[in-house]
Amino acid sequence: MSHRHPSLVSPLFPLLAGLVMFAAACGPAPAQSVAGAGGSATPGTAGSASPVGRPSSPAVVKILKPTSGETIKGSTVHIVLSLTGAQIVPATTTNIRPDQGHVHLYVDNVLVSMNYQLEDDLPVHPGTYVLKAEFVASDHAPFSPRVWSQQVFFTVTQ
Repeated sequence: MSHRHPSLVSPLFPLLAGLVMFAAACGPAPAQSVAGAGGSATPGTAGSASPVGRPSSPAVVKILKPTSGETIKGSTVHIVLSLTGAQIVPATTTNIRPDQGHVHLYVDNVLVSMNYQLEDDLPVHPGTYVLKAEFVASDHAPFSPRVWSQQVFFTVTQ
């Protein structure tokens, strides 16, 4: 199950994405910080700061499809991710664990999908895009440090 806006070009979507990011950054901190290895923030991108007081996660998230530099024909892009060191859980809860959570997909640094799975289809228009994924805690707030995938650049043609 994923939740996303039907179009990447809707004029209200950047505002809604900003509100989601603000709520995630301002969410309640857990009572106890959990030590461990985590992913790293993507330097120079929006939202790359690590939230204070959040647990770390051993998770590693990778984008398998599309591949960087790939040209895609059509109006959707099929996203395939891998996740190691953690698992996707369907319930949203404030009882967070470093090895459980959800995946947020970003296109051009805008949150476009909150996933409870490792595959998704996103609507796209012709153009060049930057895709990245973030593994977040079960409360949809980021771990510290943030668990980002590599960035993937792809082009869409008709």
